[in-house]
Amino acid sequence: MKRAVSISIGSSKRNKAVEITLLGQRVSIERIGTDGDMEAAALKFKELDGIVDAFGVGGADLGVMVEDKWYPLYSVQPMIRYVKKTPVVDGTGLKTTLERQSAALLDEHIGDYLAQKGRRALIMTGVDRWGLTRCFLDAGYDCVFGDFLFSLGIPIPLRSEQQLKTLAALLMPIAGRLPFEWIYPTGAKQEERRPKHADLFHWATVVAGDCHYIKRYMPDDMHGKVIVTNTTTPEDVEFFRRSGVKYLLTTTPVLEGRSFGTNMMEAALIAVSGKGRVLTRQEYAELLSKIGFVPQLQPLT
Repeated sequence: MKRAVSISIGSSKRNKAVEITLLGQRVSIERIGTDGDMEAAALKFKELDGIVDAFGVGGADLGVMVEDKWYPLYSVQPMIRYVKKTPVVDGTGLKTTLERQSAALLDEHIGDYLAQKGRRALIMTGVDRWGLTRCFLDAGYDCVFGDFLFSLGIPIPLRSEQQLKTLAALLMPIAGRLPFEWIYPTGAKQEERRPKHADLFHWATVVAGDCHYIKRYMPDDMHGKVIVTNTTTPEDVEFFRRSGVKYLLTTTPVLEGRSFGTNMMEAALIAVSGKGRVLTRQEYAELLSKIGFVPQLQPLT
């Protein structure tokens, strides 16, 4: 059996292991959280290196891809310093392929609802979810990007592709060297609620991006909203339902009531490919087509 493991600096409360069949092969996929402890994550990578078929880096990114420009996050690199044999990915490959289908799928299934409510999208962070950014811009949405608002705490909403690219070019060489916990909640902090910028959530019809960011910053009342995210647990789904969310689109498949992160599913694809290396964007697209992975939409209210 193939084995893919996501080692995350997120909460261990979200750990999950399942066995699935992909392209006729049984694959064990497992998430292991270290509650914000990056050194514990590094040691777990070391322990399993050469034993498992593929690693995912969870709760953090090794860098961000803006179009074809890669900006490394240097504070995260030590997590994988012991990895010598097993291919390791952070989900970037699926963020630029699978997530890019989101807007088209919404149009296919709830296009009338979106036309009625208005094609307005709040993308929590546009720079590190370029597939989401690109698909909603291409679909003609009026977009607001919360990179300054939610990652850096600066009250400046961004509204265009050019602003995002300028932000990336100017700030990512600096932000990439900051401690990761300064820009993204880790461990128990992922469970904290700090609602802000409620006016933008109320303005938007679609709220898209990282599940932790959405839950952390959204207002209590999300009546009628459409959420596009991934890595949802049954508890997350119930939380969104109670807040009034009408539709939930998970960009990765729901397996045993849970959608895993892009890094986990990317590692699973590498495992079944048998190539023993990180795949190209085209190889990911071909495998996704063969398997039939597409974002999954479910009504909540």
